[in-house]
Amino acid sequence: MSELSARRLAVVVVQYGIGVVAFAWLLTQVDLARVAGLLDAIDPMTILELLVVTALGLLARFYTWNVLIGRVQRPDLRAAAGTDLVVNFVNQLLPSRLSGRAAAPLVLRRRTGMTYPDAVAVAGVHTGLYAVLYGVGALAGVVLGVGQFSTGILLVLALSTALYFVAGAFVLFAGANMGAVDGVEGWLGGALGHVPAIGERLSEAVHSLPSFAEESAGRFRTLSSDPRVVLPYSAGFVGAMLLAPGLRVWLLLSSLGAGFQPAPLLPLYLVAAYSVTLLPLTPGGIGVSEATATAVFVALGVPAAVIIPVVFVDRFLGVYLPALAGWYPSIQLDVAGLVAE
Repeated sequence: MSELSARRLAVVVVQYGIGVVAFAWLLTQVDLARVAGLLDAIDPMTILELLVVTALGLLARFYTWNVLIGRVQRPDLRAAAGTDLVVNFVNQLLPSRLSGRAAAPLVLRRRTGMTYPDAVAVAGVHTGLYAVLYGVGALAGVVLGVGQFSTGILLVLALSTALYFVAGAFVLFAGANMGAVDGVEGWLGGALGHVPAIGERLSEAVHSLPSFAEESAGRFRTLSSDPRVVLPYSAGFVGAMLLAPGLRVWLLLSSLGAGFQPAPLLPLYLVAAYSVTLLPLTPGGIGVSEATATAVFVALGVPAAVIIPVVFVDRFLGVYLPALAGWYPSIQLDVAGLVAE
């Protein structure tokens, strides 16, 4: 066997190994017996509705990438879908969503063929808008939770929400103000480094945010200030991150006789609870997100015996299953190289 063939075989083994490890990690985090019991108690029509809502949520996620790609070159929903799935897969391998998104320019470039400066601009705008919009939704949930959540939960949610705003503002600032980026990054990384327990990881996450060169700055400014980008992107974000998860959890709670009132506020509480995925505690926030969401909804009056499996099913359909789906397109790329770069 030639040296090149041996190296290619080794890469394939590593890539498939990553998928196996990711799947094994998922199985350790999900109580499959409890999830199976929950699904067994749900009527077939509700299961069909859950699958439809999940599919629509995925399409909305793909649409946010497609909006940005379409302002640089011809829209390509397939490339947008592949990019989203691969980035989501990488996110589950690293302790912070920010670190995973640092690989997005490389994924974009390899899936769309766009120039690297354009790929950096597209990935940066996506990251910045996503973080700001998520921060807005999470902040609304935190404000609504004042007086209902414990002080500890409020502090954790407030910290993670603030980090979304900081990350989004930093990326948007970095794309538009090239000269001041290095100083701000150094100051911000140093400041977050003093946060107890997770400061070092927060600092590393800041330094892993997309960096911008002059070639990408102009494209970044154009994209981030274009209403034809911001408004459609925001609509896709709302569908993917608020409506789909909120409707999925509402369907599950209703099918189990728990319900939730007022229903329109459910997506805001949910996005606030899941905001802890940004804290670099576990890869993809696995385990921490489920625990926090459980605590949030128990505080809102939902029985723990009901909300625990509901959260697991929601995370499985909305996060883990798409992440596993992202493993397959990732085998066409050097995932280890993406993480390293």
